[in-house]
Amino acid sequence: MGTVVLGCWVGWVLLCAAGRDARPEGLLLAVLAVTAGYACGRIGGSLLPAALPAGAAVAGPVIVLASGYSPLGVPYATGPDGRMGADAALLALSAGAACCAAHSVRTGPARRLLHLLALAIAAAAPVIGSPAGGAAALGVLLFSLAAGRMRRRLPVLAVLAAVAAAASATVWAVADGTAPPALRPVESVLADRLGTYRVGLWEDALALAAAEPVRGAGPDRFGELSPTAAQDPAADGKPHSAPLQLAAEQGLPGVLLLGGAFGWLLLALYRSPRPAPVVLVAGAALTVLAVLASAGNALSFNQVTVGAGLLAGVATAHRPPEGGLP
Repeated sequence: MGTVVLGCWVGWVLLCAAGRDARPEGLLLAVLAVTAGYACGRIGGSLLPAALPAGAAVAGPVIVLASGYSPLGVPYATGPDGRMGADAALLALSAGAACCAAHSVRTGPARRLLHLLALAIAAAAPVIGSPAGGAAALGVLLFSLAAGRMRRRLPVLAVLAAVAAAASATVWAVADGTAPPALRPVESVLADRLGTYRVGLWEDALALAAAEPVRGAGPDRFGELSPTAAQDPAADGKPHSAPLQLAAEQGLPGVLLLGGAFGWLLLALYRSPRPAPVVLVAGAALTVLAVLASAGNALSFNQVTVGAGLLAGVATAHRPPEGGLP
């Protein structure tokens, strides 16, 4: 099913780019990154169910720290096009990997040590410039501590799916200006925290989606068509919302394919042979990524998409037979 969803997505991206001055390479590379990470996670999670996610948990903060500085030690720019969302997502995935490793070991001291690793990631996040990443990592850790007592997967995964859908719907309503009264406080918080520039990008994306609801404007064309993005020459040309970017550049079918990919991940987790706490922690970390991607550009960075695929692969890996690999 995953192969079908990703294959349809690749085909749709190429169809949306046909006959236009579009650049589908970015999304094709993202699909390849998710696939490669998932394959490595399935293989490594089968052979090293605890060691691989523990290593990935350590590598995540190192990547965040290294990618925030130039070779001369000068911090990169972190303006409206900065990588704050990507850093927060990577730290949340790292904490999720550490917690998955904790639930994969059998001894109490090793489990506590790995949970301490997740706590260290959450504590170090503000120091390396990502307070949002610290909050996200801490949320994943708290969920992991509760997941040790959870045995039923379906209700929890259904709630996680609802949370991701609610985050996307909220961003869509803010961009459309049709948020119901119950969401007005959330709308004001988003506008205050993210600024009018981000909301302006969302409004431009929704306008492009309304003009071309089926094929969209074409992959990677938002920057040249958005009046708000044109105001900042240093902008990265992204609307900083994965659902709205797909709606603007690939139409509503692109949004449905994104939702289908996330739904396939949750279905794979539901059918996974791994213990329920491992599955649920991975689902929580991926849901945090979905929430961050709804209001940021986290999925524009390949290290994030590789990390998401790796965590999903680890959480759905089969253990080798008792007699060893054939």
